[in-house]
Amino acid sequence: MEVTSELIQQNISKAREGDQVAFTFLLDFFWNEVYGFMLKRTENETDTEDIVIETFAKAFDRISTYNPEYAFNTWLIAIAKNVHIDLLRKKKSSLFIEITDEEDDKAYNVADTSLTAEDQLIKDQNLSSLLSCVKQLKPQYQEMIQLRYFQELSYQEIADTVHEPLNNVKVKLLRAKKLLAEIIQKNNC
Repeated sequence: MEVTSELIQQNISKAREGDQVAFTFLLDFFWNEVYGFMLKRTENETDTEDIVIETFAKAFDRISTYNPEYAFNTWLIAIAKNVHIDLLRKKKSSLFIEITDEEDDKAYNVADTSLTAEDQLIKDQNLSSLLSCVKQLKPQYQEMIQLRYFQELSYQEIADTVHEPLNNVKVKLLRAKKLLAEIIQKNNC
């Protein structure tokens, strides 16, 4: 199927209405272009992947603000540039302290790492509270959180499990985390 600008505009309109298939189409169609652009800027695949995932998440959250007078890929690239700038600022503001090997060894020689009865109770209560918040998510997002954080599957393993493209999994997981954070903040989970 040939992708025309008309088809892209149709999918943008559908995405504005919350159509997940349209989001997936736009993600799949523009992923490589945004990824390639950012990889040239960052020269780091991990940072690039993080930037592109966040770019699409922000774009989909704010798709109603997209101005169709401009090309959609230009809008995505502008968002990606801003995400990259934010990442650079965070890295620059992070403080790194020099730790010697001797200090590092001391840090790992902790006498007792087992939880006290009180610590275990607090941990169990926190987990229970977190699970109740997770249950407030839509089933597809619950599944993403479950597979990634409770079963500790990689992105690729999740994609294989749910039979979806890797990029979709990344964006769904990002959305799930964002929604979960909002629920936790709102409900003090």
